[in-house]
Amino acid sequence: MPMSKLRVHLLGVLVLVTGFLTTVGSQPARADTLWFDSPTSTTLTVQNGRFTDALGREVVLRGYNVSGETKLKENNGLPFASVADAKKSATALRALGGGNSVRFLLSWAYAEPVRGSVSSSYLAAATAQMGAFLDAGIRVYPDFHQDLYSRWLFDSDSWYTGDGAPKWAVDLGNYPDEYCGICPFWGQNITSNAAVTGATYDFWHNTYGLQDSFLATAQKTMTYMKSNLTSAQFTGVVGFDPYNEPHAGTYDSGQTSRAWEKDVLWPFYVKFRARMDAAGWQDKPVFAEPNLFWNGNIDFQRQEGGLLDAGNIGSRYVFNTHFYDQKAISGVFMWGKAEDGQYVTDFGTVRDRAAALGTTGIISEFGHPLAGNVSDKAPTVYKAMYQALDSRVKGASWWSGASGSGPVLSGSQWQWDIYNGRHKELMNDNPDKVLTTGDAWNDEDLSAVRLDDSGTAVLRQDARMLDRVYPSATAGTTLAFTYEDRSRDGSTTLTWNPVPSSLPNVSQLVGSGQYSMLVWRSKGISAPTELHLPASFPTATTTVVSDLGTVYGPPAYTSTTPIAAGTDPGGTGSRRLLLTAPDSGVLHYALVTNGATAPSAAVLSAARAELASWAASEFS
Repeated sequence: MPMSKLRVHLLGVLVLVTGFLTTVGSQPARADTLWFDSPTSTTLTVQNGRFTDALGREVVLRGYNVSGETKLKENNGLPFASVADAKKSATALRALGGGNSVRFLLSWAYAEPVRGSVSSSYLAAATAQMGAFLDAGIRVYPDFHQDLYSRWLFDSDSWYTGDGAPKWAVDLGNYPDEYCGICPFWGQNITSNAAVTGATYDFWHNTYGLQDSFLATAQKTMTYMKSNLTSAQFTGVVGFDPYNEPHAGTYDSGQTSRAWEKDVLWPFYVKFRARMDAAGWQDKPVFAEPNLFWNGNIDFQRQEGGLLDAGNIGSRYVFNTHFYDQKAISGVFMWGKAEDGQYVTDFGTVRDRAAALGTTGIISEFGHPLAGNVSDKAPTVYKAMYQALDSRVKGASWWSGASGSGPVLSGSQWQWDIYNGRHKELMNDNPDKVLTTGDAWNDEDLSAVRLDDSGTAVLRQDARMLDRVYPSATAGTTLAFTYEDRSRDGSTTLTWNPVPSSLPNVSQLVGSGQYSMLVWRSKGISAPTELHLPASFPTATTTVVSDLGTVYGPPAYTSTTPIAAGTDPGGTGSRRLLLTAPDSGVLHYALVTNGATAPSAAVLSAARAELASWAASEFS
């Protein structure tokens, strides 16, 4: 074992013996914290095109954007009205939504309300709210968010609004009165509203020193957060997303979208990287977004991009992109619902771009409206998107083509807003336009959560689809993964990846239940592979069939128990399956299902034999 891993392992033994570990600036670890949960071991970097912890395990980030409330003025650009609300949201996100990470939105407008003067009260509140998620065992990557550049570009009676830049930044420019013409979707303002395109152009060209001011504020923000988070909390901060959905506004004469990325956008990220280093974030990557429209799925919207000319950006950057099915959202270009494999090609392109750039990829926004005339598509669109995050092979072909699955993608769904439907936002400061419904921003309604009348967080989407099995940490190289969530479209159960008839005993075990299948190759790592266990997988009735053994009702974790279960750190009640295989270069597999009821030893043994034969054939 490498010396660094040996030290971590010995430290873990000490934790198990003494029952606690004290870190600088933090309280003793909780009783549910195991040796491989220490801040030292959970530190993330990018290695070999994957998020990787200090133990060498591949890590998958799954979660939500927290939250669109930052776009609103009602809480002054903060995701929450209070730290108490942040804690409530974090606990629910972990326990109900199955998330292990969040993209945490910040506002330049409220961070720097007066030019050159950063608001310490805003930074203090934002940092404290971020800490609530970190304390719940949720990793965080902050995002300086903008849409349509700034709310102060818009008239009080406008159909639309924006967020991002401060009022002083807008006042510097002599921008025309905002007008979008015939724009049924707010996003059309990005290219059709001269006030938005002009202000955006000025930012990218550093007119009036706008970009310099933003970068200075970003550095001060990061310096403040590093100084005011505990060392254990700061370990859970994965990186920083500098700028949401970048677009040129307008291109210079003769300039292409690809040239703009190369000559304007990428140099901005290099400057931001330097600011991160100066703020003490040198070990955390930039979550760099390409041109917003690089992967648009409507032909006339798509613009060439994807950081094609950035070269090998390496481990200090992450390829960070968004994906919304604009065809489905339009209600015109896609009449039906999403189907099995709908997005495997689109998400496969993200995997390929990340690999070409020499880094890992993340889809930091994806989603679909939950209200309105296209909301009937949402159950199938979301299922297909999660399916494509899990594998680049569609369900009907997965068992016969699992070796082509590719890496499991990280992703953050838009969004997690506990105030959904309960806002009180004066749109563009207009007292006659008080928005309360949905997300209270440009008629959007995408939050997966809301508060009921008792103030309890409840899901607005099918829990079977949101609270998923996924490999949060793999002790080796992930070769393939799939999850059949059996989520519902109305009263219809969507089963896109049935167990094939060639595996009759596996099929009998799964029955009509949910199941996941993970295949990986070990790397001599003593820490276990971890899979999130949804609430629909009670520990006592979860079945695991693996080359490591067969178990119905996994026992509590010990370092010598190959198949075990335990709670996640953070005290939210979230649970995980722990598979220990400290060998190296060995092919391992694990089927996890909630479909069986006290299966017989004979069925378990027969299912294991079927899976062993399948794995050997598929991954020979």
